[in-house]
Amino acid sequence: MLCVTTNEIPGWQIQRVCGEVFGLTVRSRNAFSQMGAGFKSMFGGELQGMTKQLTESRNEVMNRMFEAARSRGGNAIICMRFDTSEMGDTWTELCAYGTAVVAVPMDDGARQTASELGYAQR
Repeated sequence: MLCVTTNEIPGWQIQRVCGEVFGLTVRSRNAFSQMGAGFKSMFGGELQGMTKQLTESRNEVMNRMFEAARSRGGNAIICMRFDTSEMGDTWTELCAYGTAVVAVPMDDGARQTASELGYAQR
């Protein structure tokens, strides 16, 4: 699914707005991972376990948002954003949200992108 952070998609015509869509997850932190991250932060460097967990969480909420867009009849998402918040001492909420639309490629570049994404040609 085509997903952009902009209000429009260059080379595409937005024919219909399907509405706001989001994907949401709430994750608890692993206590051992937190301790390891605490030690690592004293010496510097990437917190690989935390990076992996955040990547997995972002992919999960993106896929949930894509599914919500499909269920509303959309084939693209514009104005996509991420939001995070802490819930209590150990929970983190991660949300991806945007506006589901029906978009049609109007120029050669957009048609190429559509073909690469597997969109049906009209």
